[in-house]
Amino acid sequence: MNPTIPREQVHQWSEECAAQGLAFQSVARRILEDQARLSRFFKANIPTMPGQSGEVSLYLLSVVVRIYERAGGHLGRIGTKEIDAATRKIQGYAALLMPADGGFPNRVRNVDERSQPHILDEALHALFEREEKKEGEVEMPPEQAALVFLMLWAATEACNLAWQPPKQVEWSA
Repeated sequence: MNPTIPREQVHQWSEECAAQGLAFQSVARRILEDQARLSRFFKANIPTMPGQSGEVSLYLLSVVVRIYERAGGHLGRIGTKEIDAATRKIQGYAALLMPADGGFPNRVRNVDERSQPHILDEALHALFEREEKKEGEVEMPPEQAALVFLMLWAATEACNLAWQPPKQVEWSA
Protein backbone atom coordinates (compact mmCIF):
# COMPACT_ATOMS: atom_id res chain seq x y z
CA MET A 1 0.00 0.00 0.00
CA ASN A 2 1.35 3.40 -0.96
CA PRO A 3 1.72 6.15 1.63
CA THR A 4 -0.92 8.86 1.63
CA ILE A 5 0.36 12.21 0.46
CA PRO A 6 -0.52 14.75 3.21
CA ARG A 7 -3.36 17.20 2.60
CA GLU A 8 -1.14 20.28 3.01
CA GLN A 9 1.32 18.97 0.44
CA VAL A 10 -1.41 18.08 -2.08
CA HIS A 11 -2.95 21.52 -1.67
CA GLN A 12 0.41 23.27 -2.06
CA TRP A 13 1.25 21.41 -5.27
CA SER A 14 -2.23 21.98 -6.64
CA GLU A 15 -1.99 25.70 -5.93
CA GLU A 16 1.44 25.82 -7.58
CA CYS A 17 -0.10 24.40 -10.77
CA ALA A 18 -2.80 27.07 -10.68
CA ALA A 19 -0.29 29.85 -9.95
CA GLN A 20 1.70 28.94 -13.07
CA GLY A 21 -1.26 29.99 -15.20
CA LEU A 22 -0.54 29.66 -18.89
CA ALA A 23 2.96 28.35 -18.14
CA PHE A 24 1.34 25.16 -16.78
CA GLN A 25 -0.07 24.43 -20.25
CA SER A 26 3.26 23.08 -21.49
CA VAL A 27 3.57 20.89 -18.38
CA ALA A 28 -0.02 19.66 -18.84
CA ARG A 29 0.62 18.91 -22.51
CA ARG A 30 3.71 16.86 -21.62
CA ILE A 31 1.82 14.99 -18.90
CA LEU A 32 -1.06 14.15 -21.23
CA GLU A 33 1.38 12.97 -23.91
CA ASP A 34 3.44 10.91 -21.43
CA GLN A 35 0.31 9.25 -20.07
CA ALA A 36 -1.35 8.82 -23.48
CA ARG A 37 -3.41 5.76 -22.53
CA LEU A 38 -4.85 7.51 -19.45
CA SER A 39 -5.53 10.64 -21.53
CA ARG A 40 -7.37 8.64 -24.20
CA PHE A 41 -9.43 6.86 -21.54
CA PHE A 42 -10.31 10.16 -19.91
CA LYS A 43 -11.22 11.92 -23.17
CA ALA A 44 -13.32 8.95 -24.32
CA ASN A 45 -15.33 8.85 -21.11
CA ILE A 46 -15.91 12.43 -20.00
CA PRO A 47 -19.22 13.84 -21.17
CA THR A 48 -19.33 16.25 -24.07
CA MET A 49 -19.29 19.65 -22.45
CA PRO A 50 -19.95 23.10 -23.81
CA GLY A 51 -17.35 25.82 -23.73
CA GLN A 52 -14.21 25.30 -21.71
CA SER A 53 -15.52 22.59 -19.36
CA GLY A 54 -13.67 19.87 -21.29
CA GLU A 55 -10.43 21.82 -21.06
CA VAL A 56 -10.96 22.27 -17.32
CA SER A 57 -11.42 18.51 -16.97
CA LEU A 58 -8.13 17.82 -18.77
CA TYR A 59 -6.41 20.48 -16.65
CA LEU A 60 -7.63 18.72 -13.49
CA LEU A 61 -6.38 15.39 -14.84
CA SER A 62 -2.98 16.99 -15.45
CA VAL A 63 -2.90 18.31 -11.89
CA VAL A 64 -3.64 14.84 -10.49
CA VAL A 65 -0.75 13.32 -12.45
CA ARG A 66 1.51 16.27 -11.60
CA ILE A 67 0.94 15.71 -7.87
CA TYR A 68 2.19 12.13 -8.24
CA GLU A 69 5.24 13.40 -10.14
CA ARG A 70 5.98 15.98 -7.46
CA ALA A 71 5.64 13.34 -4.73
CA GLY A 72 8.74 11.64 -6.11
CA GLY A 73 9.49 8.02 -6.75
CA HIS A 74 8.47 6.65 -10.11
CA LEU A 75 5.14 7.02 -11.87
CA GLY A 76 5.09 4.34 -14.54
CA ARG A 77 3.06 4.39 -17.69
CA ILE A 78 -0.57 3.87 -16.87
CA GLY A 79 -2.04 1.18 -19.05
CA THR A 80 -5.18 -0.86 -19.52
CA LYS A 81 -4.47 -3.04 -16.48
CA GLU A 82 -4.39 -0.07 -14.08
CA ILE A 83 -7.33 1.69 -15.74
CA ASP A 84 -9.50 -1.44 -15.69
CA ALA A 85 -8.72 -2.10 -12.01
CA ALA A 86 -9.42 1.52 -11.08
CA THR A 87 -12.68 1.56 -13.04
CA ARG A 88 -13.87 -1.66 -11.41
CA LYS A 89 -13.13 -0.20 -7.99
CA ILE A 90 -15.14 2.99 -8.40
CA GLN A 91 -18.02 1.55 -10.43
CA GLY A 92 -19.29 -0.16 -7.29
CA TYR A 93 -19.56 3.22 -5.58
CA ALA A 94 -20.81 5.41 -8.42
CA ALA A 95 -24.52 4.63 -8.06
CA LEU A 96 -24.31 5.00 -4.26
CA LEU A 97 -22.82 8.48 -4.57
CA MET A 98 -25.48 9.98 -6.81
CA PRO A 99 -27.35 12.29 -7.14
CA ALA A 100 -24.95 15.13 -7.84
CA ASP A 101 -26.42 17.34 -5.13
CA GLY A 102 -24.95 19.18 -2.18
CA GLY A 103 -24.40 15.89 -0.36
CA PHE A 104 -22.26 14.38 -3.10
CA PRO A 105 -18.88 15.49 -1.64
CA ASN A 106 -19.73 14.12 1.82
CA ARG A 107 -20.89 10.79 0.38
CA VAL A 108 -17.58 10.54 -1.47
CA ARG A 109 -15.60 11.36 1.68
CA ASN A 110 -17.40 8.56 3.50
CA VAL A 111 -15.81 6.00 1.18
CA ASP A 112 -12.87 4.65 3.16
CA GLU A 113 -11.27 2.76 0.26
CA ARG A 114 -10.18 5.86 -1.66
CA SER A 115 -6.52 5.90 -2.67
CA GLN A 116 -4.96 9.29 -2.02
CA PRO A 117 -8.05 10.85 -0.41
CA HIS A 118 -6.43 14.29 -0.25
CA ILE A 119 -6.04 14.43 -4.03
CA LEU A 120 -9.70 13.49 -4.34
CA ASP A 121 -10.70 16.07 -1.72
CA GLU A 122 -8.85 18.72 -3.71
CA ALA A 123 -10.83 17.70 -6.82
CA LEU A 124 -14.10 17.82 -4.85
CA HIS A 125 -13.22 21.30 -3.66
CA ALA A 126 -12.46 22.51 -7.17
CA LEU A 127 -15.59 20.98 -8.70
CA PHE A 128 -18.19 21.40 -5.95
CA GLU A 129 -17.14 23.47 -2.97
CA ARG A 130 -15.23 26.45 -4.23
CA GLU A 131 -17.37 29.42 -3.25
CA GLU A 132 -15.40 32.18 -4.91
CA LYS A 133 -14.86 31.72 -8.61
CA LYS A 134 -12.00 33.65 -10.07
CA GLU A 135 -12.54 35.66 -13.20
CA GLY A 136 -12.68 33.37 -16.22
CA GLU A 137 -13.27 30.18 -14.21
CA VAL A 138 -15.79 27.82 -15.72
CA GLU A 139 -18.95 26.89 -13.83
CA MET A 140 -19.81 23.24 -14.47
CA PRO A 141 -23.32 21.87 -13.86
CA PRO A 142 -23.36 19.46 -10.89
CA GLU A 143 -24.16 16.39 -13.02
CA GLN A 144 -21.16 17.05 -15.26
CA ALA A 145 -18.97 17.87 -12.27
CA ALA A 146 -19.89 14.51 -10.70
CA LEU A 147 -18.99 12.63 -13.87
CA VAL A 148 -15.70 14.50 -14.15
CA PHE A 149 -15.00 13.74 -10.50
CA LEU A 150 -15.62 10.01 -11.03
CA MET A 151 -13.18 10.09 -13.94
CA LEU A 152 -10.62 11.91 -11.78
CA TRP A 153 -11.15 9.28 -9.09
CA ALA A 154 -10.47 6.54 -11.64
CA ALA A 155 -7.36 8.41 -12.79
CA THR A 156 -6.15 8.79 -9.20
CA GLU A 157 -6.64 5.08 -8.52
CA ALA A 158 -4.82 4.17 -11.77
CA CYS A 159 -1.94 6.52 -10.93
CA ASN A 160 -1.70 5.03 -7.46
CA LEU A 161 -1.40 1.55 -8.96
CA ALA A 162 1.39 2.69 -11.30
CA TRP A 163 3.23 4.77 -8.69
CA GLN A 164 6.25 3.54 -6.78
CA PRO A 165 6.79 6.10 -4.02
CA PRO A 166 10.32 7.10 -3.06
CA LYS A 167 11.97 5.09 -0.32
CA GLN A 168 12.42 8.22 1.80
CA VAL A 169 9.90 11.02 1.51
CA GLU A 170 10.28 14.51 2.90
CA TRP A 171 6.54 15.02 2.98
CA SER A 172 5.79 11.91 5.02
CA ALA A 173 4.29 12.49 8.45
